[in-house]
Amino acid sequence: MYIDRRLIFLIIALMLFSSFMTLFSSEGALLSFVLSIPGILVAITFHEFAHAFAADKLGDDTPRRQGRLNLNPFKHLDPFGTIMLVFAGFGWGKPVEINPRNFNRDISLSKAEAIVAAAGPIMNLLLAVVFEIILCIIIKFVPGFYVDGTYIYSSGQAWGIVANIIIRIISINIGLGIFNLIPLPPLDGSKILSGFLPYNAKNWMDSHSQIFEIIFVALWIVGILSLIISPIISIVDNALTNLFMSIFGLI
Repeated sequence: MYIDRRLIFLIIALMLFSSFMTLFSSEGALLSFVLSIPGILVAITFHEFAHAFAADKLGDDTPRRQGRLNLNPFKHLDPFGTIMLVFAGFGWGKPVEINPRNFNRDISLSKAEAIVAAAGPIMNLLLAVVFEIILCIIIKFVPGFYVDGTYIYSSGQAWGIVANIIIRIISINIGLGIFNLIPLPPLDGSKILSGFLPYNAKNWMDSHSQIFEIIFVALWIVGILSLIISPIISIVDNALTNLFMSIFGLI
């Protein structure tokens, strides 16, 4: 079965245009977009770097030779994927190319690919933890902050902006990390799942990858993915906030 991907991209482009018009029709939404830019850059850059780093450690120097083993955002940003992340709520970076034949022989090929795939989402979730700690340190030791439940208020405009940027970095990293764990191609979750499937099941999944990609896009367009993923992202985000605010004595 073959469906021209250009049709899928056309549908997505129309939806993005609608989101774009909604975003820039509101001053508050525009400000939220500006404050989200650092989070988008951090999330995508570290996500793709983690893939490259894992592949390099497993013996494949392809990402290193292609200049992907660094934290330069321009090496990792995919224009369309970045726009998708901004306006559609999910996206991707420039895929890290690997050569499985270069992997160390002391680990199976499927397991090595699963490790490389898992490195990206794991990095995003680790970043969320790191920035949550940074946020709690700022709230605790910088004058002018107070917390009501899990709501954060600041009497200082500059530090308030910093806190808002960090909050968005946390949310975007959690969202990108969890989203990429969905076990459908082309997301990392499908490669992680493949690493634990029997040989025949893995081959069947690989041979039907395009169909799964179409299913993925269809589920997103009709909103089913959002209904499933958004609550999970919120639960993880709130749990992380409550955990570290409790540790730091902020609630």
